[in-house]
Amino acid sequence: MKLTTIGVRELRDGATQVLRSVREEGARYVVTVHGKPAAVLIPVPEGAEAMAEEAWEEEWQRELEALRREIDAGWISEKSAVELVAEGRR
Repeated sequence: MKLTTIGVRELRDGATQVLRSVREEGARYVVTVHGKPAAVLIPVPEGAEAMAEEAWEEEWQRELEALRREIDAGWISEKSAVELVAEGRR
């Protein structure tokens, strides 16, 4: 099925109809902002909700690991963050 271009204002004004056509007819849209592509609306395949949740959790884990490495690289204290937090709770 071909992609239909829709402006963000047009999407806002007709969101219910657009989403219905995506869900029921398999329509596909390129959403534009100021005439430039910004997003694509496509139907979600059966079972994709669970896959999307799993992908989100994996991405979250990658972001947390990247943050941990960044903090580790700049850590100056002889004590760990866990030790410092424990001290602050006493």
